[in-house]
Amino acid sequence: QVQLVESGGGLAQPGGSLRLSCAPSRSIFSLYSMEWYRQAPGKDRELVAGISSGGSTNYADSVKGRFTISRDSAQNMMFLQMNSLKPEDTAIYYCRARTTIRAAYWGQGTQVTVSS
Repeated sequence: QVQLVESGGGLAQPGGSLRLSCAPSRSIFSLYSMEWYRQAPGKDRELVAGISSGGSTNYADSVKGRFTISRDSAQNMMFLQMNSLKPEDTAIYYCRARTTIRAAYWGQGTQVTVSS
């Protein structure tokens, strides 16, 4: 099992930035992959960005060029740097970690609100 703790959500103005953090309870390099998902009110949860154990990254089209997923071995954390935020980025953001291709664990979520 893996426990995940997210932090860094909050309120930002359109065009602003926020950085989300996710701390897993085991080494990030022991994980098959890690991802950020988000869920806006009335919508399905969607994949925002992912990073594999080898460091390959992928992004939803809606955030490409604005969001960057990364990880830090010294801090044992994963990050999502969100720039040029838009009101439509408002959602609860969830960290997910997979220990195998089928075994996935979720964090509790952190609220991101983009509003003037």
